Amino acid sequence: MRPESDGPSAIDRSIPEPQTRVLAQRARQFLALTKPLQTMLLLVTGVCAYALTLPGAVDWGELTLGGLALLGSIAGCTALNMVIDRDIDARMDRTARRPIPSRAISPRAAMTFGLLLAVPGLALAWALRPLFGLLVSAGFALDLAVYTLWLKRRTPLSILFGGISGGMPAMAGRALALGRVDAVGVLLAVGVLLWIPSHILTLATHYAREYRLAGVPVWPNVYGPRATRRTVAVASLGAAVALGTAGWLLGIHPVALVVLFVMGLGLSGMSVAVLVRPSERLNWRLFKAASIYMLGSFVCLTIGAVV
Repeated sequence: MRPESDGPSAIDRSIPEPQTRVLAQRARQFLALTKPLQTMLLLVTGVCAYALTLPGAVDWGELTLGGLALLGSIAGCTALNMVIDRDIDARMDRTARRPIPSRAISPRAAMTFGLLLAVPGLALAWALRPLFGLLVSAGFALDLAVYTLWLKRRTPLSILFGGISGGMPAMAGRALALGRVDAVGVLLAVGVLLWIPSHILTLATHYAREYRLAGVPVWPNVYGPRATRRTVAVASLGAAVALGTAGWLLGIHPVALVVLFVMGLGLSGMSVAVLVRPSERLNWRLFKAASIYMLGSFVCLTIGAVV
Protein backbone atom coordinates (compact mmCIF):
# COMPACT_ATOMS: atom_id res chain seq x y z
CA MET A 1 0.00 0.00 0.00
CA ARG A 2 1.40 3.40 -1.02
CA PRO A 3 1.86 5.89 1.86
CA GLU A 4 0.16 9.28 1.61
CA SER A 5 2.41 12.22 0.91
CA ASP A 6 2.74 14.92 3.58
CA GLY A 7 3.77 17.55 1.03
CA PRO A 8 5.75 18.15 -2.13
CA SER A 9 8.70 15.84 -2.62
CA ALA A 10 12.25 17.05 -3.18
CA ILE A 11 11.79 16.26 -6.85
CA ASP A 12 8.58 18.33 -6.98
CA ARG A 13 10.30 21.25 -5.27
CA SER A 14 13.10 21.17 -7.81
CA ILE A 15 10.75 21.64 -10.78
CA PRO A 16 11.19 25.17 -12.21
CA GLU A 17 8.28 27.60 -12.17
CA PRO A 18 5.81 27.21 -15.04
CA GLN A 19 6.95 28.52 -18.37
CA THR A 20 3.85 30.71 -18.63
CA ARG A 21 4.84 32.55 -15.46
CA VAL A 22 8.33 33.16 -16.79
CA LEU A 23 6.93 34.44 -20.09
CA ALA A 24 4.45 36.70 -18.30
CA GLN A 25 7.22 38.21 -16.18
CA ARG A 26 9.35 38.73 -19.28
CA ALA A 27 6.44 40.41 -21.05
CA ARG A 28 5.93 42.76 -18.10
CA GLN A 29 9.61 43.73 -18.23
CA PHE A 30 9.41 44.59 -21.91
CA LEU A 31 6.13 46.43 -21.37
CA ALA A 32 7.82 48.54 -18.69
CA LEU A 33 10.26 49.79 -21.35
CA THR A 34 7.36 51.63 -22.99
CA LYS A 35 6.23 53.51 -19.84
CA PRO A 36 2.63 52.34 -20.45
CA LEU A 37 0.82 55.17 -18.65
CA GLN A 38 2.78 57.89 -20.43
CA THR A 39 2.43 56.14 -23.77
CA MET A 40 -1.31 55.67 -23.35
CA LEU A 41 -1.81 59.31 -22.36
CA LEU A 42 -0.09 60.53 -25.53
CA LEU A 43 -2.00 57.96 -27.57
CA VAL A 44 -5.30 59.23 -26.14
CA THR A 45 -4.49 62.78 -27.26
CA GLY A 46 -3.97 61.56 -30.82
CA VAL A 47 -7.04 59.33 -30.93
CA CYS A 48 -9.25 62.00 -29.39
CA ALA A 49 -7.91 64.63 -31.79
CA TYR A 50 -8.99 62.42 -34.68
CA ALA A 51 -12.40 61.58 -33.19
CA LEU A 52 -13.34 65.17 -32.33
CA THR A 53 -12.56 66.23 -35.90
CA LEU A 54 -15.11 63.84 -37.43
CA PRO A 55 -17.98 63.70 -34.93
CA GLY A 56 -20.54 61.21 -36.16
CA ALA A 57 -18.48 60.32 -39.23
CA VAL A 58 -15.44 58.56 -37.80
CA ASP A 59 -13.68 56.15 -40.15
CA TRP A 60 -13.09 53.42 -37.57
CA GLY A 61 -10.66 51.53 -39.77
CA GLU A 62 -8.51 54.61 -40.30
CA LEU A 63 -8.76 55.52 -36.62
CA THR A 64 -7.63 52.02 -35.59
CA LEU A 65 -4.68 52.02 -37.99
CA GLY A 66 -3.75 55.56 -36.98
CA GLY A 67 -3.87 54.54 -33.33
CA LEU A 68 -1.62 51.55 -34.01
CA ALA A 69 0.85 53.78 -35.87
CA LEU A 70 0.95 56.21 -32.95
CA LEU A 71 1.22 53.40 -30.42
CA GLY A 72 4.16 51.80 -32.22
CA SER A 73 6.06 55.04 -32.72
CA ILE A 74 5.48 56.36 -29.18
CA ALA A 75 6.18 53.07 -27.42
CA GLY A 76 9.18 52.32 -29.62
CA CYS A 77 10.65 55.77 -29.08
CA THR A 78 10.22 55.41 -25.32
CA ALA A 79 12.00 52.05 -25.30
CA LEU A 80 14.88 53.47 -27.35
CA ASN A 81 15.10 56.40 -24.93
CA MET A 82 15.46 53.86 -22.13
CA VAL A 83 18.46 52.38 -23.92
CA ILE A 84 20.11 55.79 -24.33
CA ASP A 85 19.41 56.87 -20.74
CA ARG A 86 20.41 53.60 -19.06
CA ASP A 87 23.48 55.12 -17.43
CA ILE A 88 21.42 57.96 -15.95
CA ASP A 89 18.75 55.53 -14.76
CA ALA A 90 21.39 53.40 -13.02
CA ARG A 91 22.53 56.41 -10.94
CA MET A 92 19.06 57.39 -9.71
CA ASP A 93 17.15 55.53 -7.01
CA ARG A 94 13.85 56.29 -8.73
CA THR A 95 14.87 54.58 -11.96
CA ALA A 96 17.54 52.07 -10.92
CA ARG A 97 15.00 49.24 -10.91
CA ARG A 98 13.96 49.79 -14.52
CA PRO A 99 14.54 46.74 -16.77
CA ILE A 100 17.84 47.80 -18.34
CA PRO A 101 19.78 49.18 -15.32
CA SER A 102 18.53 46.27 -13.20
CA ARG A 103 19.89 43.91 -15.91
CA ALA A 104 16.51 42.26 -16.42
CA ILE A 105 16.77 43.14 -20.12
CA SER A 106 19.97 43.74 -22.07
CA PRO A 107 20.46 47.01 -23.98
CA ARG A 108 20.61 45.08 -27.25
CA ALA A 109 17.31 43.30 -26.58
CA ALA A 110 15.68 46.59 -25.56
CA MET A 111 16.93 48.31 -28.71
CA THR A 112 15.64 45.48 -30.88
CA PHE A 113 12.28 45.70 -29.12
CA GLY A 114 12.12 49.46 -29.60
CA LEU A 115 12.93 49.21 -33.30
CA LEU A 116 10.39 46.43 -33.80
CA LEU A 117 7.74 48.80 -32.46
CA ALA A 118 8.92 52.07 -33.97
CA VAL A 119 9.76 51.08 -37.54
CA PRO A 120 6.38 49.47 -38.38
CA GLY A 121 4.60 52.29 -36.54
CA LEU A 122 6.33 54.98 -38.58
CA ALA A 123 5.89 53.03 -41.82
CA LEU A 124 2.17 52.63 -41.15
CA ALA A 125 1.85 56.35 -40.41
CA TRP A 126 3.38 57.23 -43.80
CA ALA A 127 1.20 54.64 -45.56
CA LEU A 128 -1.98 56.13 -44.11
CA ARG A 129 -1.24 59.72 -45.15
CA PRO A 130 2.08 61.44 -45.89
CA LEU A 131 1.21 64.43 -43.70
CA PHE A 132 0.36 62.11 -40.82
CA GLY A 133 3.64 60.26 -41.35
CA LEU A 134 5.58 63.51 -41.43
CA LEU A 135 4.10 64.74 -38.14
CA VAL A 136 4.53 61.40 -36.36
CA SER A 137 8.11 61.15 -37.63
CA ALA A 138 8.84 64.72 -36.54
CA GLY A 139 7.62 63.91 -33.03
CA PHE A 140 9.74 60.75 -32.99
CA ALA A 141 12.88 62.56 -34.16
CA LEU A 142 12.44 65.52 -31.81
CA ASP A 143 12.06 63.24 -28.81
CA LEU A 144 14.76 60.69 -29.59
CA ALA A 145 17.41 62.74 -31.39
CA VAL A 146 16.96 66.33 -30.20
CA TYR A 147 15.62 65.90 -26.66
CA THR A 148 17.27 62.68 -25.48
CA LEU A 149 20.45 62.34 -27.53
CA TRP A 150 21.42 65.99 -27.94
CA LEU A 151 20.00 68.31 -25.27
CA LYS A 152 18.88 66.39 -22.18
CA ARG A 153 22.37 66.20 -20.68
CA ARG A 154 23.27 69.75 -21.74
CA THR A 155 20.45 72.12 -20.82
CA PRO A 156 17.16 72.20 -18.92
CA LEU A 157 15.66 73.90 -21.98
CA SER A 158 15.56 70.43 -23.53
CA ILE A 159 12.00 70.06 -22.19
CA LEU A 160 10.89 72.60 -24.81
CA PHE A 161 11.67 70.11 -27.57
CA GLY A 162 10.34 67.23 -25.51
CA GLY A 163 7.13 69.21 -25.14
CA ILE A 164 6.86 69.90 -28.87
CA SER A 165 7.33 66.18 -29.46
CA GLY A 166 4.62 65.44 -26.90
CA GLY A 167 2.18 67.66 -28.80
CA MET A 168 2.73 65.93 -32.13
CA PRO A 169 0.31 62.99 -31.59
CA ALA A 170 -2.57 65.42 -31.09
CA MET A 171 -1.64 67.48 -34.15
CA ALA A 172 -1.10 64.30 -36.18
CA GLY A 173 -4.46 62.81 -35.16
CA ARG A 174 -6.24 65.97 -36.22
CA ALA A 175 -4.31 66.11 -39.50
CA LEU A 176 -5.09 62.47 -40.29
CA ALA A 177 -8.80 63.21 -40.09
CA LEU A 178 -8.71 66.65 -41.71
CA GLY A 179 -5.98 66.21 -44.31
CA ARG A 180 -4.19 69.39 -43.25
CA VAL A 181 -2.86 71.25 -40.22
CA ASP A 182 -5.24 73.90 -38.92
CA ALA A 183 -5.50 76.30 -36.00
CA VAL A 184 -7.27 73.77 -33.77
CA GLY A 185 -4.58 71.18 -34.37
CA VAL A 186 -1.89 73.71 -33.48
CA LEU A 187 -3.77 74.73 -30.33
CA LEU A 188 -4.10 71.11 -29.24
CA ALA A 189 -0.35 70.63 -29.67
CA VAL A 190 0.41 73.90 -27.88
CA GLY A 191 -1.87 72.81 -25.04
CA VAL A 192 0.20 69.66 -24.58
CA LEU A 193 3.46 71.62 -24.88
CA LEU A 194 2.40 74.08 -22.16
CA TRP A 195 1.09 71.24 -20.00
CA ILE A 196 4.53 69.57 -19.97
CA PRO A 197 6.01 71.80 -17.19
CA SER A 198 3.24 70.82 -14.76
CA HIS A 199 4.20 67.20 -15.39
CA ILE A 200 7.97 67.27 -15.90
CA LEU A 201 9.08 70.21 -13.74
CA THR A 202 7.07 69.08 -10.72
CA LEU A 203 8.72 65.67 -11.04
CA ALA A 204 12.14 67.31 -11.42
CA THR A 205 11.48 69.38 -8.31
CA HIS A 206 10.57 66.29 -6.32
CA TYR A 207 13.71 64.42 -7.43
CA ALA A 208 16.04 67.42 -7.80
CA ARG A 209 18.77 65.86 -5.66
CA GLU A 210 18.79 62.64 -7.67
CA TYR A 211 19.01 64.55 -10.95
CA ARG A 212 21.91 66.58 -9.57
CA LEU A 213 23.80 63.45 -8.55
CA ALA A 214 23.10 61.90 -11.96
CA GLY A 215 24.48 64.97 -13.72
CA VAL A 216 21.26 65.90 -15.52
CA PRO A 217 20.64 69.68 -15.64
CA VAL A 218 16.99 70.11 -14.68
CA TRP A 219 15.12 73.38 -14.22
CA PRO A 220 15.04 73.49 -10.37
CA ASN A 221 18.79 72.89 -10.08
CA VAL A 222 19.79 75.39 -12.78
CA TYR A 223 17.28 78.23 -12.40
CA GLY A 224 16.11 77.60 -8.83
CA PRO A 225 12.86 76.32 -7.26
CA ARG A 226 10.99 79.63 -7.39
CA ALA A 227 11.69 80.19 -11.08
CA THR A 228 10.54 76.63 -11.67
CA ARG A 229 7.28 77.16 -9.81
CA ARG A 230 6.70 80.41 -11.70
CA THR A 231 7.26 78.66 -15.03
CA VAL A 232 4.82 75.90 -14.08
CA ALA A 233 2.15 78.43 -13.08
CA VAL A 234 2.44 80.48 -16.28
CA ALA A 235 2.58 77.40 -18.52
CA SER A 236 -0.41 75.77 -16.81
CA LEU A 237 -2.50 78.88 -17.42
CA GLY A 238 -1.32 78.88 -21.03
CA ALA A 239 -2.30 75.24 -21.47
CA ALA A 240 -5.78 75.96 -20.12
CA VAL A 241 -6.18 78.92 -22.50
CA ALA A 242 -4.93 76.94 -25.52
CA LEU A 243 -7.21 73.96 -24.94
CA GLY A 244 -10.14 76.19 -24.01
CA THR A 245 -9.68 78.17 -27.22
CA ALA A 246 -9.55 74.93 -29.20
CA GLY A 247 -12.86 73.91 -27.63
CA TRP A 248 -14.40 77.28 -28.47
CA LEU A 249 -13.25 77.10 -32.11
CA LEU A 250 -14.62 73.56 -32.35
CA GLY A 251 -17.96 74.78 -31.06
CA ILE A 252 -18.18 72.00 -28.46
CA HIS A 253 -21.26 71.67 -26.27
CA PRO A 254 -21.51 74.56 -23.76
CA VAL A 255 -21.51 72.18 -20.79
CA ALA A 256 -18.30 70.55 -22.04
CA LEU A 257 -16.75 73.98 -22.55
CA VAL A 258 -17.59 74.94 -18.97
CA VAL A 259 -16.15 71.66 -17.65
CA LEU A 260 -13.01 72.25 -19.70
CA PHE A 261 -12.73 75.75 -18.26
CA VAL A 262 -13.20 74.50 -14.69
CA MET A 263 -10.53 71.81 -15.11
CA GLY A 264 -8.09 74.37 -16.50
CA LEU A 265 -8.90 76.74 -13.66
CA GLY A 266 -8.29 73.92 -11.19
CA LEU A 267 -4.86 73.06 -12.59
CA SER A 268 -3.88 76.72 -12.81
CA GLY A 269 -5.10 77.31 -9.27
CA MET A 270 -3.02 74.42 -7.95
CA SER A 271 0.08 75.72 -9.74
CA VAL A 272 -0.44 79.20 -8.28
CA ALA A 273 -0.92 77.68 -4.83
CA VAL A 274 2.41 75.87 -5.19
CA LEU A 275 3.99 79.20 -6.20
CA VAL A 276 2.52 81.18 -3.31
CA ARG A 277 2.81 78.55 -0.59
CA PRO A 278 5.31 75.96 -1.78
CA SER A 279 5.26 72.54 -0.18
CA GLU A 280 6.47 69.13 -1.25
CA ARG A 281 3.04 67.60 -0.70
CA LEU A 282 1.25 70.17 -2.87
CA ASN A 283 3.92 69.92 -5.57
CA TRP A 284 3.41 66.15 -5.73
CA ARG A 285 -0.37 66.56 -5.87
CA LEU A 286 0.07 68.94 -8.80
CA PHE A 287 2.22 66.32 -10.54
CA LYS A 288 -0.53 63.73 -10.11
CA ALA A 289 -3.30 66.15 -11.09
CA ALA A 290 -1.52 67.20 -14.29
CA SER A 291 -1.98 63.82 -16.00
CA ILE A 292 -5.62 63.65 -14.92
CA TYR A 293 -6.16 67.13 -16.35
CA MET A 294 -4.64 66.27 -19.73
CA LEU A 295 -6.62 63.05 -20.03
CA GLY A 296 -9.82 64.74 -18.89
CA SER A 297 -9.38 67.70 -21.22
CA PHE A 298 -9.07 65.61 -24.39
CA VAL A 299 -11.93 63.34 -23.38
CA CYS A 300 -14.04 66.44 -22.61
CA LEU A 301 -13.18 68.00 -25.97
CA THR A 302 -14.13 64.80 -27.76
CA ILE A 303 -17.42 64.29 -25.95
CA GLY A 304 -18.26 67.97 -26.38
CA ALA A 305 -17.66 67.75 -30.13
CA VAL A 306 -19.72 64.58 -30.53
CA VAL A 307 -22.85 65.50 -28.55
